[in-house]
Amino acid sequence: MLNTLKTWSLMAVLTVILVLIGHFIGGTRGMLIFLLISVAMNAIAYWTSGTMAIRMTGSYPVSEREVPEVYQVVRRLARRANVPMPEIYITPSDQPNAFATGRNPAHAKIAVTEGILRVMPTRELEGVLAHEMAHIKNRDILISSMAAVMAGAITSIANILQWTMWFGGNDRDDNNGNFAAELALMILGPIAATMIQLAISRSREYKADATGARLVGNPHPLADALERLESFKHQPFGQMNPNPSTAHLFIMNPLRGESFVHLFSTHPPMEERIRRLRAMRPGR
Repeated sequence: MLNTLKTWSLMAVLTVILVLIGHFIGGTRGMLIFLLISVAMNAIAYWTSGTMAIRMTGSYPVSEREVPEVYQVVRRLARRANVPMPEIYITPSDQPNAFATGRNPAHAKIAVTEGILRVMPTRELEGVLAHEMAHIKNRDILISSMAAVMAGAITSIANILQWTMWFGGNDRDDNNGNFAAELALMILGPIAATMIQLAISRSREYKADATGARLVGNPHPLADALERLESFKHQPFGQMNPNPSTAHLFIMNPLRGESFVHLFSTHPPMEERIRRLRAMRPGR
């Protein structure tokens, strides 16, 4: 119920952002056009957000013959979580990472990077996959997938407006107030979309960690996996350059670097996640 409310709230907030952008571009007519765009975008995001998130990360489907170990673990976890077997994808990146996406458990997808399959022992990989299965079981995947698609769309629109302004600025007869408002929206639109992602991402990671630990029956495999993932973040092969709109989907924040990035981190501190898992008692 809460995730349903969050989904509708997200759609409403992003609709308002788009309508405001339309107003400052073309007044009442612009508002109506962007309202129609927002309605279409909401519908597309709802029905295809999982598939679009997969495409945004460049992930590709793999068969059980290619990754039998992953299929075996995921199938076992799906039975324990009482959800359908999700589709399995590989993300072409050397950074050890993973994410889940989809509209609902019946249309869920789990993606693991090429890097995590190389460096993660089976015991710890099960912990990571259990975390992603927890997102499916807890029905986090719709809201997070929609946030990725819609935030990416708003960022793209803002970028288009920026280029339009730069190349058409000399021909504009708008007053300075409208120009400043449009400029503010181009700057604040992507930030607003990012802040929405933050609002839906941090608490759900703690819950997914706890649920995943219960699915495995032991919190330590996931805690060990998180420690291993954290140890790779400063390695050259531990870097990743994903679309920022999809960063909140991953078990570990794939965006690394400056302190500014951490200000907008979509994940709670890894140390705190590990501490909470270590404090849990084994057993389902």
